[in-house]
Amino acid sequence: MKKNLLFLLLFVLLAGSTLNAQDAIKFQECNNSSIKVQADSLKQLYARDGFQVVRETSIAMESEYEMPVVAPLDQGSWYQFVFIGDYTSRLYEVRMYDWDEKMVVYQKKMWGDVDGNIISFSYIPKFSEFHMFKPVQQNKQKKKDLCGYVILLKKVRK
Repeated sequence: MKKNLLFLLLFVLLAGSTLNAQDAIKFQECNNSSIKVQADSLKQLYARDGFQVVRETSIAMESEYEMPVVAPLDQGSWYQFVFIGDYTSRLYEVRMYDWDEKMVVYQKKMWGDVDGNIISFSYIPKFSEFHMFKPVQQNKQKKKDLCGYVILLKKVRK
């Protein structure tokens, strides 16, 4: 009995130290003045069309790693999602999933595209539920310390 208890205690201690050693995705803000200017311009543009900012944040990213953003969306409301990536990245992607983890939106942009580092799309959810946005960017120059910016806007009824 004591051997089993000792074994269980040892197992719990080892499992706990292993969990702490694993890398975790840590949400951190970043500061990039050119991305901030683009974000401010887009917010003004969408405000003229009747959209109001629901959520926005700058996010520190690493090349080729998705940064999940979860937000509750209301059924029948018109949303606009915007992701602005670091202008030196060569690829930008956003995947959006509903509560059932079904991909409902996928967009990809390349560096040479006209609106290169910006992905923007409209979405009207069929159900009121949480949705997950997963932006990612690929950059050969900088593997770490990439900046991204996420804006979620909602059409305001007047």
